[in-house]
Amino acid sequence: MNPSEESESRGMLGSGSRPRRMRTMRGSGAQTVRDLRNNMAHTKALEGYVGFANLPNQVYRKAVKRGFEFTLMVVGESGLGKSTLVNSLFMTDLYSPSEYPGPSQRITKTVKVETSRVLVKEGGVQLQLTIVDTPGFGDAVDNSNCWKPITDHIEQRFEDYLNSESRVNRRTMPDNRVHACLYFIGPTGHGLKPLDIEFMKRLHDKVNIIPLIAKADTMTPEECTQFKKKILQEIKENKIQIYEFPEGEDEEDNKLNKKLRERIPFAVVGSNTLLEINGRKVRGRQYPWGVAEVENMDHCDFITLRNMLIRTHMQDLKDVTNNVHYENYRCQKLAGITATNGTEKGKPAGGNPSHNPASRNPLAQMEEEKREHVAKMKKMEMEMEQVFEMKVKEKRQKLKDSEADLQRRHEQMKKKLEQEYKELDEKRSLFEKEKLSFEENQRQLEEQRKMDATKSLDNKKKKEKKSLF
Repeated sequence: MNPSEESESRGMLGSGSRPRRMRTMRGSGAQTVRDLRNNMAHTKALEGYVGFANLPNQVYRKAVKRGFEFTLMVVGESGLGKSTLVNSLFMTDLYSPSEYPGPSQRITKTVKVETSRVLVKEGGVQLQLTIVDTPGFGDAVDNSNCWKPITDHIEQRFEDYLNSESRVNRRTMPDNRVHACLYFIGPTGHGLKPLDIEFMKRLHDKVNIIPLIAKADTMTPEECTQFKKKILQEIKENKIQIYEFPEGEDEEDNKLNKKLRERIPFAVVGSNTLLEINGRKVRGRQYPWGVAEVENMDHCDFITLRNMLIRTHMQDLKDVTNNVHYENYRCQKLAGITATNGTEKGKPAGGNPSHNPASRNPLAQMEEEKREHVAKMKKMEMEMEQVFEMKVKEKRQKLKDSEADLQRRHEQMKKKLEQEYKELDEKRSLFEKEKLSFEENQRQLEEQRKMDATKSLDNKKKKEKKSLF
C-alpha cells in the first residue's frame, strides 16, 4: 500500500485508528475494518487526473461556511483567575466586570452552572464559543456533592444530543456537549486537595479534563516543577484519566505532543493589562521585582495552553468527546434501555428472542421506554388524583363537621335567646300588673284625698256659720 492509500485509509477510518478510541469497537466494528482493508487492497492507480482530489477543498469551504462549535468548561474555587484566563485566551472581554462581578462581590455560595455564548470571528472563520462557568464551586463549608450540578449538566448535554440524533429531521443538530474542562488547582505547593481528587474522579470518564495550576506567578520555577510532579503522582495513584495527547505516525506531531505532556499540568498566569517593556506592549502583571509576562513561555505555560486548546488540539478534543465520552454514555444509555426491556417481572431476557438486545432496534427500544415512561406518569397521575380526592373528602368532612357544630351552637344560642325573651316578657307582664296596681292605688288615694278635702271644707263652712249665729 502506497502512502496515498495509507492516508486514504486513515481518512476513512477517522479517529478509530488511534489506540485510545478503539475501545468502543467490538465484533461487527472490527469486521467492518477488515472489510475496508480487503476492499482497499483492490484499488488501482489512476492514469490521469480525475478531480476527486479536490474533495478536501469542498469539505473545507462547507465547514467554513457552516462555522464551528466549541464548548469549554472552567471549574475551580473562586479567586483563582478563571474569568481572567478565559479573557486572555480569546483576547476579548467575554467576562466584563459589569456583568460578572468578582468573587468578593458574590453573595451566593451554592454551586450553579452558568452558560455564556459568543460568536468569535477570525480570518473568515466563525467559532460559536460556549463558556460554561461554575460559580460557587468549593466555596461552601460543606462541599459534599458540589460536583453534582456539573455532572448533571454534562450528562444533560449528552442526553440532548442523543435525542437530537433520534429525531426524524437531523439536519440541524447543535453540538452543545462539553468538549474540554479546565480544572484550576490552587497554587498551594502541597499537592491536590481531597476535593480536587474527588471531582476529577467523578468527571474523568465524562469530559476531557485539563488540569491547570492557577496564579503560577506566586511560585518560584523550582516550586512549580515540584508541584507539577506531585500533582501528576497523585493523579496516577488515584487512577484519574486526564486528557491524553494522541500518538500518531507523524514525527512532528509526536514531538509536539511530547512537549505538551512534559508541561502537564499547565502553570498559567492570566492578565488583561497591557504593559510596555522596552518599547513593546505585552500582557502581564506588574510587581515590584519585575513583570510576569503572560505570553512568555519562560514565565508560564499560557502560550502552550492556548496553542494546544485552540490551534492544534481543538478538533481532537471534539473527536475524543464524540468517539469516547459520548459513545460511552450512549452505550450505557442504550444498555440501560435494553436491560429494562429485557427483564419482565423478574425473569431474564434470554428465554425470549424478542428481548434479545442484539435483535432489537435502539429507536424501538427508546419508543418502548417512552411508552413505559408515559404509562408510569399516568399511574402517578392517577395516584395523585386519588390522594387529591381523599384530601378533598377529608376537607369536605371537616367542613361538614364544622358546619354541624356551628348549627348546633346556633340552635343553642337561639334557644337561650328565646328563653331570655320569655323571661323578659314575664317580667314585662309583672311590671305592667304592678304598674296598674300602683296607678289604681294612686287613683284611690287621690279620690280619698279629694273626699277628705271636701269634708274638711264642709266642716270649715259649718264652723263659720255657727260663729255667725
